[in-house]
Amino acid sequence: MQYLHTMVRIRDIDESLDFYCNKLGMVEMSRTDLEGARATLIFLAAPADVARAKEERAPMMELTYNWDPEEYTGGRNFGHLAFRVDDIYAKCQHLMDSGVTINRPPRDGRMAFVRSPDGISIELLQKGDALPEREPWASMPNTGTW
Repeated sequence: MQYLHTMVRIRDIDESLDFYCNKLGMVEMSRTDLEGARATLIFLAAPADVARAKEERAPMMELTYNWDPEEYTGGRNFGHLAFRVDDIYAKCQHLMDSGVTINRPPRDGRMAFVRSPDGISIELLQKGDALPEREPWASMPNTGTW
């Protein structure tokens, strides 16, 4: 068995790619318009997985844009996507500077949560050991749900 991808339905291609690629740092690997299904599929890989993803040896994320409008609710019911990051404080600062709300700050130097434009919870985990606690993160409260 091989894990292939996680699929997330999105409402707006540009808004979602801005979040996942420009802000979170993922890389678009492919995009396919499916006329019969009236949908666009966009596959993304984490930067450290790009070379392996090209050889179909790394899991990817599939963004599915349905051409006919639909209302997607209950993003929290999906669970969450998880990404390991080299420096959780730097990634959270970059996301905040890009206008993303940090719903659960990395108070412990190890874990944080943000949400995509479509309400999907994204968990960020520090690579290796937790970083030493640091302000403003250590005293930052939760915002919204995660």
